[in-house]
Amino acid sequence: MPPRWSRVPTRNDPDFRRLDDRMSFATHVAAFTAFNSGIWFFKLLKHSDSTWPLWVTGLWAAGFLGHGIYVFVIAKYED
Repeated sequence: MPPRWSRVPTRNDPDFRRLDDRMSFATHVAAFTAFNSGIWFFKLLKHSDSTWPLWVTGLWAAGFLGHGIYVFVIAKYED
């Protein structure tokens, strides 16, 4: 069930901005999980010794961590 908003949602509304940022982070979690599990599945399937999946996962995890820190620690949602 999608969230219902009691008023017209705008990006200027702090409650809506908080919800939007957290939903964006949840989408980032889903994309990270799906993409990286696919990379590692095919790496293990091919028995490859390449290191590029480690680099992709590491760099994306760093961005993922930065996004999480911004959404849950740094962002201020006051008027």
